Amino acid sequence: MVIKYSKSFLDKLENIFAASDYILRYEKGNFKSGYCVLKDSRIVIINKYYTLDGKINTLVDIIKEIGFNPKDFEDKKIQDLISELQQTELKL
Repeated sequence: MVIKYSKSFLDKLENIFAASDYILRYEKGNFKSGYCVLKDSRIVIINKYYTLDGKINTLVDIIKEIGFNPKDFEDKKIQDLISELQQTELKL
């Protein structure tokens, strides 16, 4: 899958979190990796000063790390997107 660095693609990634148990927040902070995942609380915090590219790359990494199961989502578009993202490797 080719990752598109656009606002609409960022919205699609944010919709995955909106449809899941996780809460996605953009806040300022001095995270060494640019994000923080509080798994017990199911909260994902991303540095709000990241560029669009940085936010998208970070969300893709987090989605892979959390290991969302596409079958847990009702929306077919979200299921397909998660399946594709799990097979995608970021090339920086």
